[in-house]
Amino acid sequence: MSDSTPVVNPPSTTDPGTGAVPDRLSGRMGAGSLMLTVLAFSAPIAVVAGFIPFTITFGGRGATLAFVATTILLLLFAVGYVTMTRRIPKPGSFYAFVSAGLGKVSGLGAAFLAVVSYLLMLGGCFVFLGLTATELISSVNGPATPWWLWAGIAWAVVGVLCYFHIEVSARVLSVAMVLEVAIALTFNVAVVLRGGGPDGFSATPFSPSALAHGDVGVTMLFAVMVFLGFEATAVFRDEVRAPDRTIPRATYGAVLFVGVLYILSCYLLTTAYGSGAVDAATNDPKSMFPDAIGQFVAPFFTQLTFLFIITSELAAAISVHNVVARYLYNLGRDRALPAYLAKVHPRHRSPARASTVTALVVAVVLLPLGLTNTAGTGLDAQLFGLATVGLLTLMALVSVSVIAWFARHGGSAGENWFKCYFAPGMAATALGTTVVLAVLHFDLVVGGAPGQNLVLLTVLAVSAVAGVGLALYLKAARPRTFAGLGQTAG
Repeated sequence: MSDSTPVVNPPSTTDPGTGAVPDRLSGRMGAGSLMLTVLAFSAPIAVVAGFIPFTITFGGRGATLAFVATTILLLLFAVGYVTMTRRIPKPGSFYAFVSAGLGKVSGLGAAFLAVVSYLLMLGGCFVFLGLTATELISSVNGPATPWWLWAGIAWAVVGVLCYFHIEVSARVLSVAMVLEVAIALTFNVAVVLRGGGPDGFSATPFSPSALAHGDVGVTMLFAVMVFLGFEATAVFRDEVRAPDRTIPRATYGAVLFVGVLYILSCYLLTTAYGSGAVDAATNDPKSMFPDAIGQFVAPFFTQLTFLFIITSELAAAISVHNVVARYLYNLGRDRALPAYLAKVHPRHRSPARASTVTALVVAVVLLPLGLTNTAGTGLDAQLFGLATVGLLTLMALVSVSVIAWFARHGGSAGENWFKCYFAPGMAATALGTTVVLAVLHFDLVVGGAPGQNLVLLTVLAVSAVAGVGLALYLKAARPRTFAGLGQTAG
Protein backbone atom coordinates (compact mmCIF):
# COMPACT_ATOMS: atom_id res chain seq x y z
CA MET A 1 0.00 0.00 0.00
CA SER A 2 1.35 3.40 -0.96
CA ASP A 3 2.52 5.72 1.79
CA SER A 4 0.13 8.37 0.46
CA THR A 5 -2.92 6.12 0.15
CA PRO A 6 -5.96 8.23 1.02
CA VAL A 7 -8.56 7.05 3.47
CA VAL A 8 -12.17 8.06 3.68
CA ASN A 9 -13.70 7.76 7.13
CA PRO A 10 -17.43 7.14 7.51
CA PRO A 11 -19.47 10.16 8.52
CA SER A 12 -19.96 10.47 12.25
CA THR A 13 -23.41 10.24 13.71
CA THR A 14 -24.75 13.16 15.67
CA ASP A 15 -26.18 13.34 19.14
CA PRO A 16 -29.97 13.84 18.73
CA GLY A 17 -30.05 16.01 21.83
CA THR A 18 -27.27 18.43 20.97
CA GLY A 19 -26.57 17.85 17.29
CA ALA A 20 -22.88 17.56 18.20
CA VAL A 21 -20.59 14.94 16.74
CA PRO A 22 -19.75 12.56 19.63
CA ASP A 23 -16.17 11.86 18.59
CA ARG A 24 -15.25 15.40 17.64
CA LEU A 25 -14.23 18.40 19.69
CA SER A 26 -16.32 21.52 19.45
CA GLY A 27 -15.93 25.21 20.06
CA ARG A 28 -16.65 28.68 18.78
CA MET A 29 -13.39 30.52 19.41
CA GLY A 30 -12.79 33.54 17.24
CA ALA A 31 -9.44 34.81 15.96
CA GLY A 32 -8.86 36.90 19.09
CA SER A 33 -9.46 34.05 21.51
CA LEU A 34 -7.34 31.65 19.49
CA MET A 35 -4.55 34.18 19.20
CA LEU A 36 -4.47 34.78 22.96
CA THR A 37 -4.65 31.02 23.61
CA VAL A 38 -1.48 30.33 21.62
CA LEU A 39 0.25 33.57 22.62
CA ALA A 40 0.09 32.47 26.25
CA PHE A 41 2.45 29.67 25.20
CA SER A 42 5.27 32.17 24.64
CA ALA A 43 4.74 33.84 28.06
CA PRO A 44 5.47 37.43 26.87
CA ILE A 45 6.32 38.97 30.25
CA ALA A 46 8.68 36.08 31.02
CA VAL A 47 10.36 36.70 27.67
CA VAL A 48 10.66 40.45 28.23
CA ALA A 49 12.02 40.01 31.75
CA GLY A 50 14.04 36.83 31.23
CA PHE A 51 15.08 36.21 27.63
CA ILE A 52 15.48 39.67 26.12
CA PRO A 53 18.37 40.45 28.52
CA PHE A 54 20.18 37.33 27.26
CA THR A 55 19.62 38.51 23.70
CA ILE A 56 21.18 41.86 24.62
CA THR A 57 24.11 40.03 26.24
CA PHE A 58 25.00 38.28 22.97
CA GLY A 59 23.70 40.82 20.46
CA GLY A 60 24.91 43.96 22.17
CA ARG A 61 23.03 47.18 21.62
CA GLY A 62 21.95 45.91 18.19
CA ALA A 63 19.83 43.08 19.65
CA THR A 64 16.61 44.85 18.70
CA LEU A 65 17.41 44.31 15.03
CA ALA A 66 17.50 40.55 15.68
CA PHE A 67 13.85 40.70 16.76
CA VAL A 68 12.97 42.62 13.60
CA ALA A 69 14.66 39.94 11.47
CA THR A 70 13.01 37.14 13.47
CA THR A 71 9.55 38.65 13.03
CA ILE A 72 10.07 38.77 9.26
CA LEU A 73 11.41 35.20 9.24
CA LEU A 74 8.47 33.78 11.17
CA LEU A 75 6.00 35.68 9.01
CA LEU A 76 7.55 33.81 6.07
CA PHE A 77 7.03 30.55 7.96
CA ALA A 78 3.44 31.60 8.69
CA VAL A 79 2.79 32.15 4.97
CA GLY A 80 3.56 28.51 4.13
CA TYR A 81 1.87 27.24 7.29
CA VAL A 82 -1.36 29.15 6.62
CA THR A 83 -1.36 28.09 2.98
CA MET A 84 -1.11 24.48 4.12
CA THR A 85 -4.00 24.86 6.59
CA ARG A 86 -6.28 25.70 3.67
CA ARG A 87 -5.14 22.73 1.59
CA ILE A 88 -4.93 20.22 4.45
CA PRO A 89 -7.94 21.11 6.62
CA LYS A 90 -7.01 18.82 9.51
CA PRO A 91 -6.41 19.64 13.18
CA GLY A 92 -3.14 17.70 13.44
CA SER A 93 -0.81 20.65 12.67
CA PHE A 94 2.77 19.26 12.44
CA TYR A 95 1.42 15.70 12.31
CA ALA A 96 -1.08 16.36 9.52
CA PHE A 97 1.14 18.65 7.45
CA VAL A 98 4.25 16.47 7.49
CA SER A 99 2.10 13.41 6.73
CA ALA A 100 0.64 15.19 3.70
CA GLY A 101 3.93 16.58 2.44
CA LEU A 102 6.52 13.94 3.27
CA GLY A 103 4.45 10.83 3.84
CA LYS A 104 2.80 9.05 6.74
CA VAL A 105 5.99 7.50 8.08
CA SER A 106 7.64 10.90 8.46
CA GLY A 107 4.34 12.32 9.70
CA LEU A 108 4.04 9.89 12.61
CA GLY A 109 7.70 10.49 13.49
CA ALA A 110 6.94 14.23 13.54
CA ALA A 111 3.87 13.62 15.71
CA PHE A 112 5.83 11.71 18.33
CA LEU A 113 8.58 14.34 18.28
CA ALA A 114 5.93 17.05 18.74
CA VAL A 115 4.30 15.28 21.68
CA VAL A 116 7.63 14.78 23.47
CA SER A 117 8.79 18.34 22.73
CA TYR A 118 5.58 19.89 24.03
CA LEU A 119 5.66 17.63 27.11
CA LEU A 120 9.20 18.81 27.84
CA MET A 121 8.05 22.41 27.41
CA LEU A 122 5.15 21.78 29.79
CA GLY A 123 7.48 20.32 32.40
CA GLY A 124 9.76 23.32 32.02
CA CYS A 125 6.83 25.67 32.69
CA PHE A 126 6.11 23.97 36.01
CA VAL A 127 9.74 23.95 37.12
CA PHE A 128 10.29 27.60 36.13
CA LEU A 129 7.08 28.62 37.90
CA GLY A 130 8.13 26.77 41.05
CA LEU A 131 11.60 28.30 41.08
CA THR A 132 10.25 31.82 40.46
CA ALA A 133 7.66 31.44 43.23
CA THR A 134 10.32 30.44 45.77
CA GLU A 135 12.48 33.41 44.74
CA LEU A 136 9.55 35.80 45.07
CA ILE A 137 8.68 34.53 48.55
CA SER A 138 12.32 34.79 49.65
CA SER A 139 12.59 38.34 48.25
CA VAL A 140 9.86 39.52 50.65
CA ASN A 141 11.47 37.71 53.61
CA GLY A 142 9.01 34.84 53.46
CA PRO A 143 9.76 31.25 54.50
CA ALA A 144 11.93 28.97 52.39
CA THR A 145 9.74 26.69 50.27
CA PRO A 146 10.65 23.93 47.80
CA TRP A 147 10.08 24.64 44.12
CA TRP A 148 8.22 21.38 43.64
CA LEU A 149 5.48 22.49 46.05
CA TRP A 150 4.43 25.37 43.79
CA ALA A 151 5.02 23.28 40.68
CA GLY A 152 2.64 20.66 42.11
CA ILE A 153 -0.04 23.24 42.87
CA ALA A 154 0.29 24.65 39.35
CA TRP A 155 0.12 21.12 37.89
CA ALA A 156 -3.18 20.50 39.71
CA VAL A 157 -4.69 23.83 38.60
CA VAL A 158 -3.70 23.28 34.97
CA GLY A 159 -4.97 19.71 34.98
CA VAL A 160 -8.39 20.77 36.26
CA LEU A 161 -8.80 23.74 33.90
CA CYS A 162 -7.76 21.78 30.81
CA TYR A 163 -10.24 19.00 31.59
CA PHE A 164 -13.11 21.31 30.69
CA HIS A 165 -14.16 22.90 27.39
CA ILE A 166 -11.55 24.96 25.58
CA GLU A 167 -13.59 28.13 26.19
CA VAL A 168 -12.82 27.85 29.93
CA SER A 169 -9.06 27.86 29.27
CA ALA A 170 -9.44 30.58 26.65
CA ARG A 171 -11.06 32.95 29.16
CA VAL A 172 -8.35 32.38 31.74
CA LEU A 173 -5.60 32.82 29.15
CA SER A 174 -7.17 35.99 27.79
CA VAL A 175 -7.16 37.63 31.24
CA ALA A 176 -3.60 36.48 31.96
CA MET A 177 -2.36 37.75 28.59
CA VAL A 178 -3.96 41.17 29.00
CA LEU A 179 -2.37 41.60 32.43
CA GLU A 180 1.15 40.58 31.48
CA VAL A 181 1.13 42.58 28.25
CA ALA A 182 -0.12 45.56 30.26
CA ILE A 183 2.97 45.32 32.49
CA ALA A 184 5.31 45.34 29.49
CA LEU A 185 3.46 48.22 27.86
CA THR A 186 3.45 50.19 31.12
CA PHE A 187 7.24 50.03 31.16
CA ASN A 188 7.51 50.92 27.46
CA VAL A 189 5.25 53.95 27.82
CA ALA A 190 7.09 55.09 30.95
CA VAL A 191 10.46 55.01 29.15
CA VAL A 192 9.01 57.02 26.26
CA LEU A 193 7.43 59.60 28.57
CA ARG A 194 10.68 59.95 30.53
CA GLY A 195 12.56 60.74 27.32
CA GLY A 196 14.53 57.51 27.28
CA GLY A 197 17.50 56.59 29.45
CA PRO A 198 20.79 58.35 30.16
CA ASP A 199 21.62 58.66 26.46
CA GLY A 200 18.12 59.50 25.26
CA PHE A 201 16.74 57.78 22.17
CA SER A 202 19.05 56.36 19.54
CA ALA A 203 18.87 54.43 16.27
CA THR A 204 21.81 52.26 17.35
CA PRO A 205 19.63 49.28 18.44
CA PHE A 206 18.40 49.01 14.83
CA SER A 207 21.87 49.29 13.36
CA PRO A 208 23.30 46.28 11.47
CA SER A 209 26.80 47.36 12.48
CA ALA A 210 25.81 47.34 16.17
CA LEU A 211 24.42 43.81 15.84
CA ALA A 212 27.51 42.71 13.94
CA HIS A 213 29.65 43.61 16.96
CA GLY A 214 27.90 40.84 18.89
CA ASP A 215 27.45 37.13 18.21
CA VAL A 216 24.82 37.31 15.46
CA GLY A 217 24.16 33.56 15.29
CA VAL A 218 23.53 33.11 19.02
CA THR A 219 21.49 36.32 19.16
CA MET A 220 19.23 35.10 16.37
CA LEU A 221 18.94 31.73 18.11
CA PHE A 222 17.64 33.32 21.32
CA ALA A 223 15.33 35.64 19.36
CA VAL A 224 13.73 32.78 17.42
CA MET A 225 13.31 30.66 20.57
CA VAL A 226 10.96 33.14 22.23
CA PHE A 227 8.38 33.19 19.43
CA LEU A 228 7.21 29.60 19.86
CA GLY A 229 3.51 28.94 20.35
CA PHE A 230 1.84 30.46 17.30
CA GLU A 231 2.62 27.29 15.31
CA ALA A 232 -0.10 25.46 17.28
CA THR A 233 -3.09 27.40 15.89
CA ALA A 234 -4.11 24.58 13.51
CA VAL A 235 -4.29 22.11 16.41
CA PHE A 236 -7.50 23.84 17.53
CA ARG A 237 -9.18 23.67 14.10
CA ASP A 238 -12.23 21.79 15.38
CA GLU A 239 -12.75 24.31 18.19
CA VAL A 240 -12.89 27.58 16.27
CA ARG A 241 -15.58 29.09 14.11
CA ALA A 242 -14.87 29.53 10.39
CA PRO A 243 -11.40 27.89 10.67
CA ASP A 244 -10.35 28.89 7.15
CA ARG A 245 -10.55 32.52 8.26
CA THR A 246 -9.87 32.24 11.98
CA ILE A 247 -6.64 30.21 11.83
CA PRO A 248 -4.84 32.48 9.31
CA ARG A 249 -5.87 35.61 11.19
CA ALA A 250 -4.79 34.18 14.54
CA THR A 251 -1.48 32.90 13.12
CA TYR A 252 -0.46 36.16 11.48
CA GLY A 253 -1.86 38.17 14.37
CA ALA A 254 0.14 36.19 16.94
CA VAL A 255 3.42 36.64 15.07
CA LEU A 256 2.87 40.35 14.49
CA PHE A 257 1.68 40.99 18.03
CA VAL A 258 4.59 39.36 19.85
CA GLY A 259 7.00 40.60 17.20
CA VAL A 260 6.04 44.24 17.74
CA LEU A 261 5.93 43.75 21.52
CA TYR A 262 9.42 42.22 21.64
CA ILE A 263 10.89 44.79 19.24
CA LEU A 264 9.56 47.70 21.30
CA SER A 265 10.44 46.11 24.64
CA CYS A 266 13.99 45.24 23.56
CA TYR A 267 14.54 48.71 22.12
CA LEU A 268 13.19 50.53 25.18
CA LEU A 269 14.95 48.24 27.67
CA THR A 270 18.21 48.94 25.84
CA THR A 271 17.35 52.63 25.78
CA ALA A 272 16.59 52.65 29.52
CA TYR A 273 20.17 51.61 30.29
CA GLY A 274 21.82 53.44 27.39
CA SER A 275 25.47 52.58 26.86
CA GLY A 276 25.37 50.45 30.04
CA ALA A 277 22.72 48.05 28.66
CA VAL A 278 25.13 45.27 27.70
CA ASP A 279 26.88 45.40 31.08
CA ALA A 280 23.54 45.29 32.92
CA ALA A 281 22.35 42.33 30.86
CA THR A 282 25.63 40.47 31.31
CA ASN A 283 26.07 41.10 35.03
CA ASP A 284 22.51 40.42 36.22
CA PRO A 285 20.09 39.47 33.42
CA LYS A 286 17.32 38.34 35.79
CA SER A 287 17.11 41.75 37.44
CA MET A 288 17.55 43.91 34.35
CA PHE A 289 13.86 44.41 33.55
CA PRO A 290 12.48 44.35 37.14
CA ASP A 291 15.02 46.97 38.23
CA ALA A 292 14.26 49.13 35.20
CA ILE A 293 10.48 49.04 35.65
CA GLY A 294 10.96 49.81 39.34
CA GLN A 295 12.98 52.89 38.42
CA PHE A 296 10.88 54.17 35.50
CA VAL A 297 7.38 53.37 36.85
CA ALA A 298 7.31 52.69 40.62
CA PRO A 299 9.37 50.53 43.00
CA PHE A 300 6.54 48.10 43.77
CA PHE A 301 6.47 47.14 40.06
CA THR A 302 9.71 45.22 40.65
CA GLN A 303 7.93 42.66 42.83
CA LEU A 304 4.82 42.87 40.68
CA THR A 305 6.87 41.77 37.68
CA PHE A 306 7.97 38.60 39.46
CA LEU A 307 4.34 37.89 40.37
CA PHE A 308 3.20 38.26 36.78
CA ILE A 309 6.03 36.04 35.57
CA ILE A 310 4.48 33.32 37.75
CA THR A 311 0.98 33.86 36.35
CA SER A 312 2.48 34.06 32.87
CA GLU A 313 4.08 30.64 33.25
CA LEU A 314 0.83 29.25 34.62
CA ALA A 315 -0.93 30.54 31.50
CA ALA A 316 1.83 29.08 29.32
CA ALA A 317 1.38 25.70 31.03
CA ILE A 318 -2.36 25.78 30.30
CA SER A 319 -1.68 26.59 26.65
CA VAL A 320 0.95 23.86 26.21
CA HIS A 321 -1.15 21.28 28.09
CA ASN A 322 -4.05 21.94 25.72
CA VAL A 323 -1.78 21.43 22.71
CA VAL A 324 -0.39 18.12 24.00
CA ALA A 325 -3.88 16.83 24.83
CA ARG A 326 -5.07 17.52 21.30
CA TYR A 327 -2.07 15.79 19.75
CA LEU A 328 -2.82 12.70 21.86
CA TYR A 329 -6.51 12.95 20.97
CA ASN A 330 -5.75 13.14 17.23
CA LEU A 331 -3.31 10.23 17.41
CA GLY A 332 -5.97 8.27 19.27
CA ARG A 333 -8.52 9.01 16.56
CA ASP A 334 -6.11 7.69 13.95
CA ARG A 335 -5.39 4.62 16.13
CA ALA A 336 -1.68 5.39 16.21
CA LEU A 337 -2.21 5.49 19.98
CA PRO A 338 -4.97 3.73 21.96
CA ALA A 339 -8.48 4.73 20.90
CA TYR A 340 -9.15 5.46 24.59
CA LEU A 341 -7.50 8.87 24.04
CA ALA A 342 -9.98 9.83 21.32
CA LYS A 343 -13.00 9.87 23.62
CA VAL A 344 -14.62 13.30 23.85
CA HIS A 345 -16.25 14.29 27.13
CA PRO A 346 -20.03 14.11 26.52
CA ARG A 347 -20.72 17.32 28.43
CA HIS A 348 -17.60 19.48 28.13
CA ARG A 349 -16.82 18.48 24.52
CA SER A 350 -13.15 18.36 25.48
CA PRO A 351 -10.43 15.70 25.03
CA ALA A 352 -10.81 14.93 28.73
CA ARG A 353 -9.10 11.55 28.66
CA ALA A 354 -6.17 12.82 26.62
CA SER A 355 -5.90 15.78 28.99
CA THR A 356 -5.80 13.51 32.04
CA VAL A 357 -3.13 11.32 30.44
CA THR A 358 -1.10 14.46 29.65
CA ALA A 359 -1.18 15.48 33.32
CA LEU A 360 -0.18 12.00 34.46
CA VAL A 361 2.72 11.76 32.02
CA VAL A 362 4.09 15.14 33.11
CA ALA A 363 3.88 14.05 36.75
CA VAL A 364 5.74 10.81 35.94
CA VAL A 365 8.48 12.84 34.21
CA LEU A 366 8.81 15.52 36.90
CA LEU A 367 8.72 13.30 39.99
CA PRO A 368 12.10 11.60 39.45
CA LEU A 369 13.61 14.88 38.23
CA GLY A 370 12.42 16.60 41.38
CA LEU A 371 13.76 13.85 43.62
CA THR A 372 17.19 13.91 42.01
CA ASN A 373 17.40 17.72 41.73
CA THR A 374 15.65 19.11 44.79
CA ALA A 375 17.15 22.56 44.19
CA GLY A 376 15.89 22.55 40.58
CA THR A 377 19.24 23.92 39.45
CA GLY A 378 19.29 24.22 35.66
CA LEU A 379 16.31 21.88 35.27
CA ASP A 380 14.02 24.46 33.69
CA ALA A 381 16.69 25.46 31.16
CA GLN A 382 17.29 21.84 30.17
CA LEU A 383 13.59 21.14 29.64
CA PHE A 384 12.92 24.41 27.80
CA GLY A 385 16.05 24.16 25.67
CA LEU A 386 15.49 20.57 24.61
CA ALA A 387 11.85 21.27 23.77
CA THR A 388 12.84 24.31 21.72
CA VAL A 389 15.25 22.31 19.57
CA GLY A 390 12.50 19.79 18.88
CA LEU A 391 9.92 22.41 17.94
CA LEU A 392 12.31 24.37 15.71
CA THR A 393 13.16 21.11 13.93
CA LEU A 394 9.46 20.48 13.34
CA MET A 395 8.91 24.00 12.02
CA ALA A 396 11.72 23.52 9.51
CA LEU A 397 10.26 20.14 8.56
CA VAL A 398 6.80 21.63 8.01
CA SER A 399 8.27 24.27 5.71
CA VAL A 400 9.90 21.52 3.64
CA SER A 401 6.58 19.63 3.66
CA VAL A 402 4.76 22.64 2.20
CA ILE A 403 7.19 22.76 -0.73
CA ALA A 404 6.98 19.00 -1.25
CA TRP A 405 3.18 18.96 -1.19
CA PHE A 406 2.79 21.74 -3.74
CA ALA A 407 5.56 20.33 -5.93
CA ARG A 408 3.80 16.96 -6.00
CA HIS A 409 0.42 18.52 -6.77
CA GLY A 410 1.78 20.97 -9.32
CA GLY A 411 0.63 23.99 -7.36
CA SER A 412 -3.01 24.85 -6.67
CA ALA A 413 -5.42 27.41 -8.02
CA GLY A 414 -5.36 30.60 -6.04
CA GLU A 415 -1.91 30.02 -4.53
CA ASN A 416 1.10 31.77 -5.99
CA TRP A 417 4.79 30.86 -6.19
CA PHE A 418 5.65 33.05 -3.21
CA LYS A 419 3.28 31.19 -0.88
CA CYS A 420 4.03 27.70 -2.16
CA TYR A 421 7.79 27.83 -2.59
CA PHE A 422 9.64 31.04 -1.80
CA ALA A 423 8.31 31.80 1.70
CA PRO A 424 8.50 28.20 3.00
CA GLY A 425 11.90 27.77 1.31
CA MET A 426 13.33 30.80 3.09
CA ALA A 427 11.75 29.66 6.36
CA ALA A 428 13.12 26.12 6.00
CA THR A 429 16.63 27.43 5.34
CA ALA A 430 16.60 29.89 8.24
CA LEU A 431 14.96 27.53 10.71
CA GLY A 432 17.26 24.67 9.69
CA THR A 433 20.23 26.94 10.29
CA THR A 434 18.79 27.88 13.68
CA VAL A 435 18.55 24.20 14.65
CA VAL A 436 22.20 23.70 13.69
CA LEU A 437 23.17 26.73 15.78
CA ALA A 438 21.14 25.38 18.70
CA VAL A 439 23.02 22.08 18.58
CA LEU A 440 26.43 23.76 18.16
CA HIS A 441 25.68 26.08 21.09
CA PHE A 442 23.70 23.56 23.11
CA ASP A 443 25.45 24.62 26.29
CA LEU A 444 23.91 28.10 25.90
CA VAL A 445 20.48 26.61 25.21
CA VAL A 446 20.29 24.17 28.14
CA GLY A 447 23.17 25.27 30.37
CA GLY A 448 26.27 23.38 31.44
CA ALA A 449 29.73 23.17 29.95
CA PRO A 450 30.21 22.81 26.17
CA GLY A 451 29.33 19.28 25.14
CA GLN A 452 28.19 18.29 28.63
CA ASN A 453 24.47 17.88 27.90
CA LEU A 454 24.49 16.83 24.24
CA VAL A 455 23.27 13.41 25.35
CA LEU A 456 19.89 15.03 26.07
CA LEU A 457 19.31 15.25 22.31
CA THR A 458 18.85 11.48 22.27
CA VAL A 459 15.44 12.07 23.87
CA LEU A 460 14.31 13.88 20.73
CA ALA A 461 15.95 11.36 18.42
CA VAL A 462 14.38 8.38 20.19
CA SER A 463 10.91 9.95 20.08
CA ALA A 464 11.10 10.57 16.33
CA VAL A 465 12.52 7.09 15.66
CA ALA A 466 9.76 5.53 17.77
CA GLY A 467 7.14 7.26 15.64
CA VAL A 468 8.80 6.18 12.42
CA GLY A 469 9.18 2.62 13.70
CA LEU A 470 5.51 2.43 14.69
CA ALA A 471 4.46 3.76 11.26
CA LEU A 472 6.56 1.10 9.50
CA TYR A 473 5.03 -1.58 11.71
CA LEU A 474 1.50 -0.36 10.94
CA LYS A 475 2.29 -0.24 7.23
CA ALA A 476 3.33 -3.91 7.29
CA ALA A 477 0.95 -5.37 9.87
CA ARG A 478 -2.09 -3.06 9.95
CA PRO A 479 -2.36 -1.38 6.53
CA ARG A 480 -5.85 0.03 7.14
CA THR A 481 -4.67 1.80 10.27
CA PHE A 482 -1.59 3.02 8.42
CA ALA A 483 -3.80 4.40 5.64
CA GLY A 484 -5.65 6.50 8.20
CA LEU A 485 -2.57 8.22 9.64
CA GLY A 486 -2.80 11.97 9.29
CA GLN A 487 -6.55 11.81 8.53
CA THR A 488 -7.71 13.23 11.85
CA ALA A 489 -10.29 15.51 10.24
CA GLY A 490 -12.29 12.54 9.00
